[in-house]
Amino acid sequence: MLALADIHHIAIICSDYQRSKQFYTEVLGLEILHEHYREARDSYKLDLGLQGRYLIELFSFPASAERPSYPEARGLRHLAFAVQDMEGEVEKLKAMDIAVEAVRIDEITGKRFTFFSDPDGLPIELYEL
Repeated sequence: MLALADIHHIAIICSDYQRSKQFYTEVLGLEILHEHYREARDSYKLDLGLQGRYLIELFSFPASAERPSYPEARGLRHLAFAVQDMEGEVEKLKAMDIAVEAVRIDEITGKRFTFFSDPDGLPIELYEL
């Protein structure tokens, strides 16, 4: 068995770098830690953090493939973020004209959760603490 210490980061490839950068920073509120343009790859790499902790690498690559299906494609199913106030966060998303699914109850934990999508359709979950 490996002796893993923690999750280091999550990597996401987007279709429209500026649109996704705006979404992850202005909608989700993630902090820009580093931004690099890699000329040889015609690609951006944006390192994003949450409360000072490195969390997501956002990449742009020319002509990247579409996600095969929603939401049950192999690979990353969704990103989940913990929130304290489900109603408040859902209202913020709706005020930004972001479609949000109805809030549901996790049948195992009894906690509330909901889903919305990033600009490329990657499902994002809010899970109430």
